[in-house]
Amino acid sequence: METAAYLNDSGIALTEANRPNDAIPLFRKALIMEPENPLLWLNLGVAQQRTGDYDEAVNSFSRAILIDDDLAEAWVSMGLIYYETEQFELSEQCYHGALMRDDNDPKTWNNLGVLYFVEGSFEDARHCFEEAISLSSMYYEALFNLRDVCRELGDYRAAAEFERVLAGYNRM
Repeated sequence: METAAYLNDSGIALTEANRPNDAIPLFRKALIMEPENPLLWLNLGVAQQRTGDYDEAVNSFSRAILIDDDLAEAWVSMGLIYYETEQFELSEQCYHGALMRDDNDPKTWNNLGVLYFVEGSFEDARHCFEEAISLSSMYYEALFNLRDVCRELGDYRAAAEFERVLAGYNRM
């Protein structure tokens, strides 16, 4: 017998196998069984996002948040869509929403830093990348971004140090 949990797990596996179009019907079927399950809405949104259906993905993430406002991952996912569609103010609001719910996620800090970098707010970007590194010292993307923002700020000594760390990371 198919359960919502089984359908969800199967949908996740299909999404991870780059088959989100096959996953979406499974999440929808699971939602018929458990319409108030925020994780099903989140996972449906992730699959929709991977197909490029951003409007539906935002609707799914919004539904997940409506059910469980503390679901930081839904906030981050929605922020990423807004970033990708160059709606930077909405993206920033979502990332801050995620950090209000979980400020220990290095990826959220890194995403917010990338947003600030693109907007030219280099000091804010540096702070975010440093937060990401403080939570995950060998987080490659944050180290890479921190090196670049240090260069933009003219802090070449720090940039060289992060370059050294990245070179060691590549040898691992």
